[in-house]
Amino acid sequence: MTAPRAAAGSTRTEGVHVEEAGASGPLLLCLHGIGSSSAAFAPQLAGLSAHVRVVAWDAPGYARSADPAGPLTLDDYADTAAALIRERGTTAHVLGVSWGGVIALRLATRHPDLVDSLIVADSSPGSGTDPARAEGMRARAADLEALGPRAFAEARGPRLVSPGAPHALVRRVVDTMAASVRLPGYAHAAESMAAADLRPELPSIAAPALVLCGEQDTVTGVEASQAIAGAIHKSAYVIVKDAGHLANQEQPGHFDAWVLSHLRITAAIPE
Repeated sequence: MTAPRAAAGSTRTEGVHVEEAGASGPLLLCLHGIGSSSAAFAPQLAGLSAHVRVVAWDAPGYARSADPAGPLTLDDYADTAAALIRERGTTAHVLGVSWGGVIALRLATRHPDLVDSLIVADSSPGSGTDPARAEGMRARAADLEALGPRAFAEARGPRLVSPGAPHALVRRVVDTMAASVRLPGYAHAAESMAAADLRPELPSIAAPALVLCGEQDTVTGVEASQAIAGAIHKSAYVIVKDAGHLANQEQPGHFDAWVLSHLRITAAIPE
C-alpha cells in the first residue's frame, strides 16, 4: 500500500515504519546505522523539513518495523529502500549514516534511476574489506543475544560519539539503540555488513555524492570515508569538527548546513 503524503507524522508501509516531515520539495530518504532507527534523524526531520520532504525509515526488523520473514542481504535492504521511493512516485536524495551509508551506496548502483544524489556519513565500503572487521561484525549478534538490548546498548552506545559529547546525547544514543535493536533483524544487518565490499562498484556510481565524517569517528574512521569519496567521480568530502561517529546527531547544525549546501547544488533548493 502507498503511504499517505502527510506533512508530518508516521506511517507503516508493508511492515516498514517511517517517520516523515515536510509536505513538499525533493525527497530526502534517510537510512540509519546498524544500532539505531529513524529516531537518529530527529535533528534532520526538524531542521531540513522546511526545505525538503524528509522520510526516515526503521529498517526491517528494527524498532517499529516488522521482523522480516527470513534473512535479508544488502540487496534486499537496497530494494526495500527503492520500493519506498517508488511508492512516493519520485526519485530521492539518499542520506545514509554508517550501515545506512552502505545501503545507500548499493541502492545507487542497483537502482541508479531512483537516486538523484547521495549523502554518505561516517560510513565505509563495508566490513567485508577486512576479515577481522567482518568477523567482529558477525560476532555482534551473539553479543546482543547474550547481553540483551539494554546492556548491549550501554556497552556500545558511548563509543559512537566523541569523548566530549554531552551526557544527554550519550543517553539519547543509548536509549535509541536499546529501543531499536533486536534479533533476528540485527543479525541480518550485521551479516549484510560483514559480507559487503563495495570497492569494485563505487567508481560506477554516477550520482553526485557528499561524503561526511566526524573528526573523531573511531568506529568506521576517516580513512573509510576517504575511500568512498576518492572512488566516486562526483564527490565532495567534508570533516565535521567536534563529532564522533554520529556526526548528524552530535553536530546537527553543521551537518545540516552541509547537506543543504549539497541539495542547493543537486536539487536547486532555494536560499
